[in-house]
Amino acid sequence: MIKDQKENPETTRLPKELVDRLQRPFVRFLHIASAGGAVLLLFTVAALVLSNSPWADSFEHVWETPIGFRVSSLEFARSLREWINDGLMTLFFFLVALELKRELVLGELNNPRMAALSISAALGGMIAPALIYLALQSGQPGQNGWGTVMATDTAFVIGCLALLGSRIPQSLRVFMLSLAIVDDIGAILVVAIGYSGNIVWGALALAALGLVVLRALAILGFRGFPLYFLVGGLIWLAVDASGIHATITGVILGLMTPARRWVSDNRLYEILDQVIAHPGIHESSADTKDRETLQIAEVAVRETLSPLERLEIWLHPWVGFAIMPLFAFANAGLPLTFNGLGNSVTVAIFLGFVLGKPVGILLFSWLAIRSHIAIRPPELSWRLLIGGSLLAGIGFTMALFIANMAFGKSLIDSAKLGIVLASVFSAVAGLALLMWLPARGKTP
Repeated sequence: MIKDQKENPETTRLPKELVDRLQRPFVRFLHIASAGGAVLLLFTVAALVLSNSPWADSFEHVWETPIGFRVSSLEFARSLREWINDGLMTLFFFLVALELKRELVLGELNNPRMAALSISAALGGMIAPALIYLALQSGQPGQNGWGTVMATDTAFVIGCLALLGSRIPQSLRVFMLSLAIVDDIGAILVVAIGYSGNIVWGALALAALGLVVLRALAILGFRGFPLYFLVGGLIWLAVDASGIHATITGVILGLMTPARRWVSDNRLYEILDQVIAHPGIHESSADTKDRETLQIAEVAVRETLSPLERLEIWLHPWVGFAIMPLFAFANAGLPLTFNGLGNSVTVAIFLGFVLGKPVGILLFSWLAIRSHIAIRPPELSWRLLIGGSLLAGIGFTMALFIANMAFGKSLIDSAKLGIVLASVFSAVAGLALLMWLPARGKTP
């Protein structure tokens, strides 16, 4: 029998179904780095078109539709846009936290001095734009919007880098991805601290208790995701009731997710060696030794990936191809007119991203390297860093997210215009510079 299996490799693989043949092109599509950014751009353009069409009022009215439920005197309701911004975006921040922890524990940022370069650059890319914005808006109605210019849009930046292909080294992609992730974490902390309401300490204590319960479940060895999602949902409700923006829950839970796997490779191979093939004469649902061995093998195969890796694999397509495009569709719409170009909020946001981002990133990177806190990979030249820092001015998703909390109805369209203009300018300038530089492996 073993000889037959060696002669026929197909017996060592899972049976093929029609859905598998249909799924392969789709899975390949998901692995294209720029795909998420392309879908996000498509929905952004669609929102802008609809907002400047005869259906603009109806389009806006859809997002203001109230959705919720009432239990006795307790009412829990939000508009459709708020459910997307507060609820679905929690999963986005959960994924961002998972990616950050994976990089810190298993990836390139496992080296502290390598991590220090991205972290220092991210801090500079948050502080400098905020200072420029405050310098231009201090004492004006838009001064509370300083957080809008602090974050970089991960999907668009990675999408732009994908367009450059092999012209740029992998180290620039790692640097920009790490910078954008740290940026997003910093931005959500800014939201939690700077844009939350009055804190209800009782609800916050319940959220803390929920985190203790989650930790206890992990120590006791509970491994089923549904139970953790249930407790996580209750924690989200408690944080939301506390007055702190509920999306911070995603960051906390992501950083708490275990990054170490339960079953090692050696143990997996030893378990697989014990697998006994089922007799082909008849099928039985009885609990035989063979079935028990197969069930153990099934769990072992699943648990060779850490909970962090499994959640990231599962969530990434949903966030990249559903949640973020839906967020852009709900929030990117604004009437495009030339009248708003000179608005002080528009100018402050534009300069914060276009000037503040590259200046802050390059200055803090130089300081970190000069003080020997961080190291710069040899292939990551300063010219490449300049191009990457320009791309970091694409702050679209997170900028819209914070702008919706920071600005009232009288200023939100001006803020959105500044975000869109800055993102377009940063993308064009960054790509132009990086394409102008000599291709990787060629001398200047």
